[in-house]
Amino acid sequence: MGSFFLSGFADEMDASLDAQIRGLKDLDIGHIEVRGVDGRNISEYSPEEAKAIKQKLDAGGISVSAIGSPIGKIGILEDMDAHLALFQNVLEIAKVLEAPYIRLFSFFIPAGEDASAYRDEVLRRMERLVAAAKGSGITLLHENEKEIYGDTAERCRDILESIGSDGLRATFDPANFVQCGVAPFPHAYELLRPYIEYVHIKDATADGTVVPAGQGEGHVKELLAALKESGFSGFASLEPHLGNFTGFAALELDGALADLPEGGIKTFSVAADALRKILQEVDA
Repeated sequence: MGSFFLSGFADEMDASLDAQIRGLKDLDIGHIEVRGVDGRNISEYSPEEAKAIKQKLDAGGISVSAIGSPIGKIGILEDMDAHLALFQNVLEIAKVLEAPYIRLFSFFIPAGEDASAYRDEVLRRMERLVAAAKGSGITLLHENEKEIYGDTAERCRDILESIGSDGLRATFDPANFVQCGVAPFPHAYELLRPYIEYVHIKDATADGTVVPAGQGEGHVKELLAALKESGFSGFASLEPHLGNFTGFAALELDGALADLPEGGIKTFSVAADALRKILQEVDA
């Protein structure tokens, strides 16, 4: 049987790294998926600056589960050489932060155009990224995302199969699949299970609204149960995106959550509580 280790995009709690560390510690979460730090994207830092981030995380007892990078989140027609230089910087930052993974994407396709027309260019770009990371000890994780080449389960599998490298695996985001009209479970799960290395915990309703895990169409409980049964052992990373959740005020929160001040820490706590309840049911 598998197991899950909790992590999360703590920049959804607060822009300040200090506040992110405090929030994670309060929630008894020992890992962070680093994305925004003190108001800047992690890719904007230098490796030297990243050393100060590492010192703060170490002092707070927080380890890095992944770099939540923006790599691959540009148009397929945009300059790849400049983007590869940015990736090289992210790779060095990942080494400083001792991150085992870097999350990335497979490039936005021009609106209204057939994604298949850009398949070869997507694969060329992904091959360059994998080649650049080779020998680093860091695994790249492709995340399914709206409007990129890998927004359907079939095209995600196409990328992973075609590249055919242990250096490129999958981050599975059920809410993103819902928002693309793809059934996360069982359809996407069954296609991608051989490649799933990491899971983003985010749920969404049929109209695309992001909600706490278990309240949407992401089949989060079924997904996690199937992963555990298959022997998966890895990170479940909270990416709540609940700031625009119109039903948040109507949630029946327990005393501890209800008493939290309004803001990112409260919504993040709701997301963490929803995930933990699912994991308890999965473990039962």
